[in-house]
Amino acid sequence: MPAVPTVSRSITSDLIDADLAAVIHPVLPGDRKDRTVLVSGAGCRVRDSEGREYFDASAALGLVQVGHGRAELGRVAAEQMERLGYFHTWGTISNDRSIRLASRLTALAPAGLDKVFFTSGGAEGNEIALRMARYYHYRRGEPQRTWVLSRNLAYHGIGYGSGAVSGSPVYHEGFGPRMADVHYLTPPYPYHRDLFSGQDVTEYCLAELRETIERIGPERIAAMIGEPVMGGVGAVIPPHGYWPRVAELLKSYGILLILDEVITAYGRTGHWFASQYFGVTPDILVTAKGITSGYVPHGAVLVTDEVADAVTSERGFPVGFTYTGHPTACAVALANLDIIENEGLLPNASAVGAHLARRLGELTALPVVGEVRQLGLMLGVELVSDASVPSPLPLGTVGIADALREQAGIILRSNPYALVINPPLVITEQEADELADGLASVLARVDSDGRVH
Repeated sequence: MPAVPTVSRSITSDLIDADLAAVIHPVLPGDRKDRTVLVSGAGCRVRDSEGREYFDASAALGLVQVGHGRAELGRVAAEQMERLGYFHTWGTISNDRSIRLASRLTALAPAGLDKVFFTSGGAEGNEIALRMARYYHYRRGEPQRTWVLSRNLAYHGIGYGSGAVSGSPVYHEGFGPRMADVHYLTPPYPYHRDLFSGQDVTEYCLAELRETIERIGPERIAAMIGEPVMGGVGAVIPPHGYWPRVAELLKSYGILLILDEVITAYGRTGHWFASQYFGVTPDILVTAKGITSGYVPHGAVLVTDEVADAVTSERGFPVGFTYTGHPTACAVALANLDIIENEGLLPNASAVGAHLARRLGELTALPVVGEVRQLGLMLGVELVSDASVPSPLPLGTVGIADALREQAGIILRSNPYALVINPPLVITEQEADELADGLASVLARVDSDGRVH
């Protein structure tokens, strides 16, 4: 890790006081006063202001594909800023970096996704996808197609539309009326077999989807949106035939498929795009996060020619962002994709991910570990009150995540269901063993109430 001078406890205290005075953190109760102030990172490690090192087991928020501290990305950004730091891409204005990145993405993407709209992040991307889906039908003479199908427990962002199609009450309660015409379906969550009344998961979900379409009316539905692998609840992987059959059914009704690959794209699953693993090409594919490994905010929405032709007809697609096609972000994205390709990070994600899954699988001997899920370097450890009973209660994981950080030096994400483990794609088998050992050292001391002893 690059040498970064640590600061004194008094300066750390001053930073924390300033944070408490001025910064609103997402998902942090106002009465909580502890802070971890990070100042540097390299590879899978980050370091705080007092010199303590942590293992970043979630690649921040599942996006630092190439690891922390990549000086070459900083150089690319600086060089681009000196050439053309920023200009918009509205109307006929373009720039060389955004053109080259669009060409690169369409070459990597599933066949048929040949047009790109740039954003600054995942929520923005899903906002664009929802607008495109409705506008597509409007332009084709079917303005009544406004409904969007999503899934319970889904996460697609916190914008007006993206928040509305996120399927957890926490994103809706207290925020007033949300975007209308959204319906939530049962997620393909095989571990929770009680959701499916003893039926095959895919058959149940397909029957529910068909019934929902017929009840709402196919002529009123614009699109269905879904994550190929549900990331927010901890790598919930559908049966392999689920997505192709969903896509086929939607197409038969003229309903667009939006795949939210904000987490799953750019090598996270061992493929450039998870849709390639599942053998499906959506009408609209949303990406962000790993496109720049988080070094610069950026995102890209890939669409078919059919969708692009419809939404750009006549006066053009009437929506854009200030930073759409930002040349510095595009330059960093191109360099980031080069690193992923040149360093073989896709096969590394598959190989080390499988090794880490085998090691974490040992944790299922613990009474509080219900299931370990893995695709590439997208993993979830589902924690339950008692794994030996048919329908165990989920075990709150926030306190456990705190204990992992404080006692084992591991930073990861948590949710009410699972520990979310998405390490940088540069992780080695030795580091995966270290991570597994650290997790085991804490989880072995968790009781059925979620307390760490």
